[in-house]
Amino acid sequence: MDFQWYPGHMTKAKRMMQENMKLIDIMIELVDARIPLSSRNPDVDQLAAGKYRLILLNKSDMADERVTAQWEEYFKSKGFFVAKTNSKAGKGVKATQNIIMEACKEKLERDKKRGIKNRPIRAMIAGIPNVGKSTFINSLVGRACTKTGNKPGVTKGKQWIKLNKNIELLDTPGILWPKFEDQMVGLRLALIGSIRDEILNQDEMALELICYLKEHYPSILSDRYDVEESEDKVKILESIAINRNCKLKGDELDYTKASKILLEEFRNGKLGKISLEIPEVEEA
Repeated sequence: MDFQWYPGHMTKAKRMMQENMKLIDIMIELVDARIPLSSRNPDVDQLAAGKYRLILLNKSDMADERVTAQWEEYFKSKGFFVAKTNSKAGKGVKATQNIIMEACKEKLERDKKRGIKNRPIRAMIAGIPNVGKSTFINSLVGRACTKTGNKPGVTKGKQWIKLNKNIELLDTPGILWPKFEDQMVGLRLALIGSIRDEILNQDEMALELICYLKEHYPSILSDRYDVEESEDKVKILESIAINRNCKLKGDELDYTKASKILLEEFRNGKLGKISLEIPEVEEA
Protein backbone atom coordinates (compact mmCIF):
# COMPACT_ATOMS: atom_id res chain seq x y z
CA MET A 1 0.00 0.00 0.00
CA ASP A 2 1.38 3.40 -1.02
CA PHE A 3 0.75 6.12 1.56
CA GLN A 4 0.67 9.68 0.27
CA TRP A 5 -1.55 12.72 0.82
CA TYR A 6 -0.41 16.23 -0.09
CA PRO A 7 -3.31 18.43 -1.23
CA GLY A 8 -2.58 21.81 -2.81
CA HIS A 9 -3.36 23.89 0.27
CA MET A 10 -0.35 22.33 2.05
CA THR A 11 2.08 23.91 -0.45
CA LYS A 12 0.45 27.28 0.22
CA ALA A 13 0.62 26.70 3.98
CA LYS A 14 4.33 25.88 3.87
CA ARG A 15 5.00 29.06 1.88
CA MET A 16 3.07 31.06 4.46
CA MET A 17 5.14 29.54 7.25
CA GLN A 18 8.37 30.47 5.43
CA GLU A 19 7.21 34.07 5.00
CA ASN A 20 6.31 34.44 8.68
CA MET A 21 9.39 32.72 10.10
CA LYS A 22 11.27 36.03 10.37
CA LEU A 23 8.59 37.28 12.79
CA ILE A 24 8.85 34.48 15.32
CA ASP A 25 11.20 33.64 18.19
CA ILE A 26 10.27 30.02 18.93
CA MET A 27 8.83 27.13 16.98
CA ILE A 28 6.42 24.98 18.97
CA GLU A 29 5.98 21.65 17.26
CA LEU A 30 3.15 19.34 18.29
CA VAL A 31 3.76 15.67 17.62
CA ASP A 32 1.63 12.64 18.40
CA ALA A 33 3.17 10.91 21.43
CA ARG A 34 2.32 7.52 19.89
CA ILE A 35 4.57 8.21 16.87
CA PRO A 36 6.80 11.15 17.85
CA LEU A 37 9.30 10.81 15.01
CA SER A 38 6.91 9.81 12.23
CA SER A 39 4.59 12.71 13.13
CA ARG A 40 7.38 15.29 12.77
CA ASN A 41 7.40 17.08 9.44
CA PRO A 42 11.09 17.02 8.35
CA ASP A 43 10.58 20.40 6.62
CA VAL A 44 10.13 22.09 10.01
CA ASP A 45 13.80 21.66 10.97
CA GLN A 46 14.80 23.56 7.84
CA LEU A 47 12.08 26.20 8.23
CA ALA A 48 12.90 26.87 11.89
CA ALA A 49 16.71 26.82 11.65
CA GLY A 50 18.15 29.26 14.17
CA LYS A 51 14.95 29.50 16.24
CA TYR A 52 14.31 28.22 19.75
CA ARG A 53 12.52 24.86 19.60
CA LEU A 54 9.89 23.21 21.76
CA ILE A 55 8.45 19.77 21.06
CA LEU A 56 5.13 18.88 22.68
CA LEU A 57 4.38 15.18 22.94
CA ASN A 58 0.62 15.58 22.59
CA LYS A 59 -1.97 12.86 23.23
CA SER A 60 0.49 11.49 25.78
CA ASP A 61 -2.43 9.92 27.65
CA MET A 62 -2.84 7.48 24.73
CA ALA A 63 0.82 6.48 24.44
CA ASP A 64 2.87 3.92 26.35
CA GLU A 65 4.30 5.94 29.27
CA ARG A 66 7.54 3.95 29.35
CA VAL A 67 8.17 4.63 25.66
CA THR A 68 7.19 8.30 25.96
CA ALA A 69 9.83 8.77 28.67
CA GLN A 70 12.41 7.42 26.22
CA TRP A 71 11.24 9.89 23.57
CA GLU A 72 11.57 12.78 26.05
CA GLU A 73 15.21 11.91 26.60
CA TYR A 74 15.76 11.39 22.87
CA PHE A 75 14.54 14.89 21.93
CA LYS A 76 16.30 16.56 24.85
CA SER A 77 19.55 14.96 23.66
CA LYS A 78 18.93 16.66 20.28
CA GLY A 79 18.73 20.08 21.92
CA PHE A 80 14.95 20.53 22.08
CA PHE A 81 12.85 21.71 24.99
CA VAL A 82 10.27 18.94 25.54
CA ALA A 83 6.94 18.59 27.35
CA LYS A 84 4.11 16.07 27.51
CA THR A 85 0.57 17.30 26.91
CA ASN A 86 -2.96 15.98 26.74
CA SER A 87 -4.75 18.86 25.04
CA LYS A 88 -8.20 17.32 25.26
CA ALA A 89 -8.06 17.14 29.05
CA GLY A 90 -5.84 20.24 29.34
CA LYS A 91 -3.12 18.27 31.11
CA GLY A 92 0.32 19.88 30.85
CA VAL A 93 -0.98 22.65 28.59
CA LYS A 94 -0.73 25.69 30.88
CA ALA A 95 2.78 24.67 31.96
CA THR A 96 4.00 25.25 28.40
CA GLN A 97 3.82 29.02 28.99
CA ASN A 98 6.69 28.77 31.48
CA ILE A 99 8.65 26.51 29.13
CA ILE A 100 8.26 29.06 26.31
CA MET A 101 9.58 31.83 28.57
CA GLU A 102 12.46 29.61 29.75
CA ALA A 103 13.38 28.63 26.18
CA CYS A 104 13.48 32.30 25.11
CA LYS A 105 15.34 33.53 28.20
CA GLU A 106 18.44 34.59 26.21
CA LYS A 107 16.30 36.58 23.79
CA LEU A 108 14.51 38.37 26.65
CA GLU A 109 17.85 39.22 28.28
CA ARG A 110 19.17 40.61 24.97
CA ASP A 111 16.05 42.76 24.59
CA LYS A 112 16.47 44.05 28.14
CA LYS A 113 20.09 45.08 27.50
CA ARG A 114 18.98 46.93 24.37
CA GLY A 115 16.30 48.75 26.30
CA ILE A 116 13.49 46.89 24.52
CA LYS A 117 10.61 46.38 26.91
CA ASN A 118 7.19 44.78 26.63
CA ARG A 119 7.90 43.05 23.32
CA PRO A 120 6.04 39.72 23.48
CA ILE A 121 7.55 36.38 22.58
CA ARG A 122 6.15 35.28 19.23
CA ALA A 123 5.66 31.56 18.84
CA MET A 124 4.64 29.63 15.73
CA ILE A 125 2.69 26.45 16.38
CA ALA A 126 3.21 23.76 13.77
CA GLY A 127 2.19 20.15 13.40
CA ILE A 128 0.90 17.60 10.97
CA PRO A 129 -2.87 17.18 10.41
CA ASN A 130 -4.95 15.76 13.27
CA VAL A 131 -2.21 16.04 15.88
CA GLY A 132 -4.35 18.28 18.13
CA LYS A 133 -3.01 21.81 17.45
CA SER A 134 -6.35 23.60 17.57
CA THR A 135 -7.42 21.75 20.73
CA PHE A 136 -4.06 22.63 22.32
CA ILE A 137 -4.40 26.33 21.46
CA ASN A 138 -7.99 26.54 22.70
CA SER A 139 -6.96 24.85 25.96
CA LEU A 140 -3.92 27.13 26.36
CA VAL A 141 -5.83 30.35 25.64
CA GLY A 142 -8.85 29.24 27.65
CA ARG A 143 -11.43 29.85 24.96
CA ALA A 144 -12.49 28.50 21.58
CA CYS A 145 -10.46 30.61 19.17
CA THR A 146 -9.72 27.94 16.56
CA LYS A 147 -11.80 25.25 14.88
CA THR A 148 -11.22 21.71 16.07
CA GLY A 149 -12.04 18.33 14.58
CA ASN A 150 -10.97 14.70 14.70
CA LYS A 151 -10.11 14.66 11.03
CA PRO A 152 -7.19 16.20 9.14
CA GLY A 153 -7.46 19.53 7.35
CA VAL A 154 -9.63 21.58 9.76
CA THR A 155 -7.30 24.60 10.07
CA LYS A 156 -6.97 26.27 6.65
CA GLY A 157 -5.07 29.54 7.21
CA LYS A 158 -2.81 31.38 9.63
CA GLN A 159 -4.15 33.07 12.74
CA TRP A 160 -2.41 35.28 15.32
CA ILE A 161 -3.65 34.74 18.88
CA LYS A 162 -2.64 36.89 21.86
CA LEU A 163 -2.11 34.55 24.79
CA ASN A 164 -1.13 37.28 27.28
CA LYS A 165 1.09 40.36 27.35
CA ASN A 166 4.18 38.11 27.13
CA ILE A 167 3.29 35.61 24.41
CA GLU A 168 1.63 35.74 20.99
CA LEU A 169 0.87 32.58 19.04
CA LEU A 170 0.73 32.04 15.29
CA ASP A 171 -1.45 29.06 14.45
CA THR A 172 -0.75 27.36 11.12
CA PRO A 173 -2.52 24.65 9.09
CA GLY A 174 -1.37 21.07 9.53
CA ILE A 175 1.02 20.16 6.74
CA LEU A 176 2.55 16.88 5.65
CA TRP A 177 5.43 16.65 3.22
CA PRO A 178 5.33 15.73 -0.50
CA LYS A 179 6.87 12.27 -0.31
CA PHE A 180 7.37 9.71 2.46
CA GLU A 181 10.78 8.15 1.90
CA ASP A 182 9.86 5.39 4.36
CA GLN A 183 6.41 3.89 3.81
CA MET A 184 6.36 2.76 7.47
CA VAL A 185 6.11 6.47 8.32
CA GLY A 186 3.10 6.69 6.01
CA LEU A 187 1.53 3.64 7.65
CA ARG A 188 1.95 5.07 11.16
CA LEU A 189 0.45 8.40 10.06
CA ALA A 190 -2.47 6.56 8.49
CA LEU A 191 -3.04 4.50 11.64
CA ILE A 192 -3.38 7.59 13.87
CA GLY A 193 -5.68 9.31 11.36
CA SER A 194 -3.39 11.97 9.86
CA ILE A 195 -4.14 10.84 6.30
CA ARG A 196 -7.71 10.81 5.06
CA ASP A 197 -9.25 7.35 5.57
CA GLU A 198 -11.21 7.74 2.33
CA ILE A 199 -8.04 7.30 0.24
CA LEU A 200 -6.72 4.31 2.20
CA ASN A 201 -7.30 0.56 2.33
CA GLN A 202 -8.45 0.15 5.92
CA ASP A 203 -8.43 -3.66 5.74
CA GLU A 204 -4.70 -3.63 5.02
CA MET A 205 -4.11 -1.03 7.74
CA ALA A 206 -5.96 -3.20 10.27
CA LEU A 207 -3.87 -6.24 9.33
CA GLU A 208 -0.65 -4.23 9.82
CA LEU A 209 -1.89 -3.02 13.20
CA ILE A 210 -2.71 -6.59 14.23
CA CYS A 211 0.86 -7.70 13.38
CA TYR A 212 2.36 -4.85 15.40
CA LEU A 213 0.14 -5.43 18.44
CA LYS A 214 0.86 -9.17 18.42
CA GLU A 215 4.59 -8.48 18.58
CA HIS A 216 4.76 -5.47 20.91
CA TYR A 217 1.60 -5.62 23.03
CA PRO A 218 0.71 -9.31 23.41
CA SER A 219 -2.69 -10.08 24.98
CA ILE A 220 -4.25 -6.72 24.06
CA LEU A 221 -6.17 -8.24 21.15
CA SER A 222 -7.15 -11.38 23.04
CA ASP A 223 -8.35 -9.35 26.04
CA ARG A 224 -10.40 -6.97 23.92
CA TYR A 225 -11.82 -9.25 21.24
CA ASP A 226 -11.41 -12.76 22.68
CA VAL A 227 -9.21 -13.84 19.77
CA GLU A 228 -6.42 -16.42 19.65
CA GLU A 229 -3.25 -14.40 19.05
CA SER A 230 -1.27 -17.41 17.84
CA GLU A 231 -3.40 -17.35 14.68
CA ASP A 232 -2.30 -15.43 11.57
CA LYS A 233 -3.41 -11.82 11.04
CA VAL A 234 -6.28 -12.63 8.64
CA LYS A 235 -7.70 -15.22 11.03
CA ILE A 236 -7.48 -12.70 13.89
CA LEU A 237 -9.36 -10.08 11.83
CA GLU A 238 -11.96 -12.75 11.07
CA SER A 239 -12.29 -13.46 14.79
CA ILE A 240 -12.73 -9.74 15.52
CA ALA A 241 -15.51 -9.64 12.91
CA ILE A 242 -17.22 -12.58 14.63
CA ASN A 243 -16.73 -11.06 18.09
CA ARG A 244 -18.30 -7.76 17.02
CA ASN A 245 -20.99 -9.38 14.86
CA CYS A 246 -19.77 -7.70 11.68
CA LYS A 247 -21.85 -9.38 9.00
CA LEU A 248 -23.12 -8.72 5.51
CA LYS A 249 -26.23 -10.21 3.93
CA GLY A 250 -26.19 -13.99 3.94
CA ASP A 251 -24.15 -14.10 7.17
CA GLU A 252 -20.94 -13.30 5.27
CA LEU A 253 -18.34 -11.63 7.51
CA ASP A 254 -17.81 -7.90 6.98
CA TYR A 255 -14.02 -7.52 7.22
CA THR A 256 -14.12 -3.81 6.39
CA LYS A 257 -16.45 -3.07 9.29
CA ALA A 258 -14.24 -5.10 11.62
CA SER A 259 -11.18 -3.19 10.36
CA LYS A 260 -12.87 0.14 11.04
CA ILE A 261 -13.79 -0.96 14.57
CA LEU A 262 -10.20 -2.02 15.30
CA LEU A 263 -8.73 1.24 13.93
CA GLU A 264 -11.29 3.38 15.73
CA GLU A 265 -10.73 1.65 19.06
CA PHE A 266 -6.97 2.05 18.67
CA ARG A 267 -7.35 5.74 17.84
CA ASN A 268 -9.64 6.54 20.74
CA GLY A 269 -7.53 4.65 23.28
CA LYS A 270 -9.93 1.79 23.98
CA LEU A 271 -7.19 -0.78 23.29
CA GLY A 272 -4.99 0.82 25.96
CA LYS A 273 -1.85 2.95 25.95
CA ILE A 274 0.08 2.04 22.81
CA SER A 275 3.14 3.54 21.12
CA LEU A 276 3.87 2.62 17.51
CA GLU A 277 7.58 3.49 17.45
CA ILE A 278 10.51 3.41 19.85
CA PRO A 279 13.65 5.66 19.77
CA GLU A 280 16.10 2.74 19.76
CA VAL A 281 14.44 1.33 16.64
CA GLU A 282 14.85 4.63 14.81
CA GLU A 283 18.48 4.94 15.85
CA ALA A 284 19.44 1.46 14.66
